[in-house]
Amino acid sequence: MTKKAAETENAAGARNAAGAESARDGAVASTSGEAETVPTSAGDARITWHTARGARCVLALGHGAGGGIEARDLRALAGALPATGVTVALVEQPWRVAGKKVAPAPKTLDSAWRELWPALCAPGLPVVAGGRSAGARVACRTGRELGAGAVLALSFPLHPPARPEKSRAGELTGTGLPVLVVQGGRDPFGRPAEFPEGTRIVEVPNGDHGFAVPKRADPGQEDALALLTDAVAGWLSGLSLPPAPEAP
Repeated sequence: MTKKAAETENAAGARNAAGAESARDGAVASTSGEAETVPTSAGDARITWHTARGARCVLALGHGAGGGIEARDLRALAGALPATGVTVALVEQPWRVAGKKVAPAPKTLDSAWRELWPALCAPGLPVVAGGRSAGARVACRTGRELGAGAVLALSFPLHPPARPEKSRAGELTGTGLPVLVVQGGRDPFGRPAEFPEGTRIVEVPNGDHGFAVPKRADPGQEDALALLTDAVAGWLSGLSLPPAPEAP
């Protein structure tokens, strides 16, 4: 068994154990996400809460530059994790809430994330910062200063397609926090083997940048997303999170 396969299997087992424990504690998902508008200097942001009863942490997830919280990986995590005692907060940046099609500069994204952070801390729980693609970069750049307990990077854009010399690896290695990367095996923004040595990474076989897999792929789409959610749940269950951060 390869190291990656073993990690995936161990994560699934940890997830099942965490799910069983949460079920005993009465942790269940909110059946419908509750939306909260948060003013920022860049405009209104929006947080959609998928709340777990007896939650032990909040996983805050930002979207990418080419889409919103409807992304398949974000939806899958919001649907699966509350049953394991993790509240999932899907965060929409102001440009997306305003209906704009082009994301602003990274500096603006980071500023909006900083300003909405107190709302993510409001439940009084440890917060794990995360996101997909551009949202993962925001979480990496700001996580430590905001008091996040760890960072989840989904489809981290290690470099622009076909431009490996434009590496963004420093954003990952410079977080100063535990980081889990979940990456599609055929992601043109960086395949798993391209990441720096020592990166904790889970590969979704045949997944592209949006974790879509070919129709005849094995595992298929449903199993690929289950692999993703199991791996994230297992990683979260094994974290030793600090106390809830104080709002900046």
